[in-house]
Formats: sequence, structure tokens, C-alpha cells
Amino acid sequence: MLMWLFLLILIVLVVLGGIAIYNGLVRSRMHTEEAWSQIDVQLKRRHDLIPNLIETVKGYGRYEQETLEKVIQLRNKVAGASNPAEKMAASDELSRQVSGLMAVAEAYPDLKASANYTKLQEELTNTENKIAYSRQLFNSTTANYNAKLQTFPTNLFAKFFGFQPSIFLSIPEEEKVVPTVNFGPNGLGD
Repeated sequence: MLMWLFLLILIVLVVLGGIAIYNGLVRSRMHTEEAWSQIDVQLKRRHDLIPNLIETVKGYGRYEQETLEKVIQLRNKVAGASNPAEKMAASDELSRQVSGLMAVAEAYPDLKASANYTKLQEELTNTENKIAYSRQLFNSTTANYNAKLQTFPTNLFAKFFGFQPSIFLSIPEEEKVVPTVNFGPNGLGD
């Protein structure tokens, strides 16, 4: 009788442990999905700000039409991306183009003095910072989730229930290259 009671308690503990592990995996997966949704929210915010920026810039006379068209094209590419990796690649390209748009706009004093332009520039800068933070959060939650998928005994439950690892967001190779600054002969200092 004591042996059956011990066996029953052991089975109950194993079942409760399994439930706890499964629920932990679900929570970790949800945290990863929530972190991605935060990136998506900020991408949507930037998506909504860009038309206002373009209209403000257009309102200040002749501007580089090619630059404006490229921003619009990339904005649509981000909106039409079918998966997170594709969306982030297009988003990175859009960030570079918007930065270029801001830099070229510096040549237009009337535009720089515009309150609308200044406000939009601040909003886009804040949004870019939030996107960067959200990416970092996503990668942190992805690391935690993927670690659970690979540690024992959680990995057994993860395989049994079909949990799949999440993919980290990475920086494109061209952005990892350190720029060269030359102040010597034939460099910037000349």
C-alpha cells in the first residue's frame, strides 16, 4: 500500500513538473512574440510618420525626387514583407534612406527652420531609437526562449510538443564594417 502511494505521488509530481515545463515554454514563446509585436508597432509608427515627412519636405520647393521616391518605395517594401527577417532587412534599408533624407534636408535652411519638419525629425529619431530597443528586447527574449528549448529536461517537452526556435534579428554585414576616417594627406583634414 505504501509503495502504491509513493508511486502515485511520484506520478503526480512528474505530471505537475511536465505541466510547469510546458507552461514555461508557452510563456517564453509568448514573450518572444510580444517582443516582435513591439517592433511591429514601432515600424507601423514610422510607416505613418514618413508620408508626413515627405509632404513637409515637398512643400519646401524642389527637392531630390529620386530620394523621396526611394523612401516611399522602401516604406512600401517594409509594409509588404512576409516574415520578420524580410521586414527587418527592408526596415534597415529604410532607416538608412531616411537618415540620408534628413542629412540632405540640412542643405535647405527654410526646411530646417520649419517647426513641422523639426517635430517630424524628432518623432522619427525617437521611433528609430524605440525600434533599436525593441530589437534588443526581441533578441533577449529569443535567447531565453531558445535556451529553454535546448536545456534538459525542457528540450524533451519542446520536441514532443513541437516548439520551434525563434530566429535572432541580426545586423546586415555592410553595417558591421567600421568606417575609415582619414585626417591625413588627401583625407578630411585637407
